[in-house]
Amino acid sequence: MVSAKTKFSPLADRIVVMPLEGEQTSKGGIFLPDTAREKPQEGEVVAVGPGRISEGGARIPMELAVGDRVIYSKYAGSEYKNGDDDHLILRESDVLAKIS
Repeated sequence: MVSAKTKFSPLADRIVVMPLEGEQTSKGGIFLPDTAREKPQEGEVVAVGPGRISEGGARIPMELAVGDRVIYSKYAGSEYKNGDDDHLILRESDVLAKIS
């Protein structure tokens, strides 16, 4: 069993993102159940891999760092549940923007 304190070490050009919760209510004030909510596209980076290796054998460093808030493709990555926390493991290329 995986403990809640598991450290993530993504490989190559992958990152681990903790998705931020979507809206709980509609613009009109109606409560939205989980099944009716949009999939989140925004999250916080909690782990970063070392970067990919070029064809020449040099490591290409990652542009993202732990703590960055990002917007990613809607159906990108693989979902992973660690205790009560949901995470998303995706490639750096699936990130569309960094929020500053």
